[in-house]
Amino acid sequence: MSSILTNTSAMVALQTLNTINRDLASTQSMISTGKKVESAKDNAAIWAISKVMESDVKGFKAISESLGLGESTVAVARQATETVTDLLTDIKGKIIAAQEENVDRTKIQTDIDTLRDQISTVVNSAQFNGLNAVLGTDDINVLSSLDRSADGSVTASNITIARQDLSTSAGVYGTGGTDLSANITASAGTVESDADTKKLDLAVASTAGDTFEITIGGSTVSAASTGTAATDADTLVGAINALGLTGVSANNNSGTIEIFNTNSFDDVAVTYAVTGGNGSTLATATTGSATIEQRAEEVELSTSAQVNEGDGYQITVGGNNYRYIAGKGETMEDVAKGLKTAIDGGGETGVTTKAVQDSGTGAWQVLVDYDGTGSSGTDITLTDAGVAGGTASGGLFGLDNVDVTSNAGANSALDNIETLINNSIDAAAEFGSAQGRIQIQNDFVSKLADAFTAGIGTLVDTNMEEASAKLQALQVQQQLGIQSLSIANQQPQNILSLFR
Repeated sequence: MSSILTNTSAMVALQTLNTINRDLASTQSMISTGKKVESAKDNAAIWAISKVMESDVKGFKAISESLGLGESTVAVARQATETVTDLLTDIKGKIIAAQEENVDRTKIQTDIDTLRDQISTVVNSAQFNGLNAVLGTDDINVLSSLDRSADGSVTASNITIARQDLSTSAGVYGTGGTDLSANITASAGTVESDADTKKLDLAVASTAGDTFEITIGGSTVSAASTGTAATDADTLVGAINALGLTGVSANNNSGTIEIFNTNSFDDVAVTYAVTGGNGSTLATATTGSATIEQRAEEVELSTSAQVNEGDGYQITVGGNNYRYIAGKGETMEDVAKGLKTAIDGGGETGVTTKAVQDSGTGAWQVLVDYDGTGSSGTDITLTDAGVAGGTASGGLFGLDNVDVTSNAGANSALDNIETLINNSIDAAAEFGSAQGRIQIQNDFVSKLADAFTAGIGTLVDTNMEEASAKLQALQVQQQLGIQSLSIANQQPQNILSLFR
């Protein structure tokens, strides 16, 4: 049926042409903008995903800037610690030179003071954008990533860099904190002078025909028994003194051999034996061994106690308090070396120290010796204490007190400078490791941002080859659609032929 009121063919042709024009407009928009999903109406789900990913990419760029800032800060700190290490090594060379007594120690001390001032300058100026990583104890946090969980929540992650305090600060000893005195124990209440050296008594019982043999510090003396204790004791005493062992001497006290040890920090091992079987003895036995202890007294630190930042330990020598306050991550070894440094810098006349680890128990000890030359008399008091809640001592604590103008000062400085160099090396290693980690993370974030950008492109960017082919097809379809609509519009004209 033909109708002049309703042209179905034209309606269909028009609808088809409208669809083609709409697709053509969409394709032309994709080609001109380069995006197949430009707004939420194009594809709401894909648009939403792409926008979340775009926000993450912007976040990654901000993180990259943060990492760059953090890397620069750590690089400055690392360079500073490496420079300080070099300067401390130069100071060590000066201290070694001062071990000789025929050098001008005053001039060497002047050189040391100059190097020490330069270290202070380096430490104080090692800041980047106002942040100095070699002063103070607070950690530095560098924003390193944004972590998105499955539920869509986002959390920030940081790379934590531990500050390495290279100041010479003595720290602040806590008051009212937890009592730590159980973690530190002095072996005696006094440090005796050299007038009260340690000794070993070997009572001689002689019978002719026997042979005495005594080994001291690896050196052996022997004598054939004459049957007279006093004579045999004299012979053995003479042989012992002839050995020339440092700090070791012997005396005959009415047939008893007295072996003395005046070494500050060295024990002396003694073994003895009597052969022949005629009844001669030393110290009422034919064989035996003993150790003549060092002169110094021990202050022993706990092997089980945890060391926390702010834990302060104190050794009182001759009424003067010497303290060290532990920093973050330190151990009893650091405490022992810090206490030694504190005592050495106190200027106690005749007092020398050494920090050692007991080979048997593994406990760290501070050995305190006194040669009796001070004003305190023949012996000096020795007590200990400990309390939590203080402010940590600096990593170069004790550097200000290096003094090589005396024999004792030069000797103690040689031990202490090793501790300071190790502290500086450890700090440089920490910063080097942190800088390497930041670089790795920065590279990863950069690659991650690129991957996200590529992923977003896959979701929303136009496939230009496909769009070009589609555009050509739609243009042809549009032309055909127009032609079809024109033909459909001619159909009412055909009805007129029915009325001719």
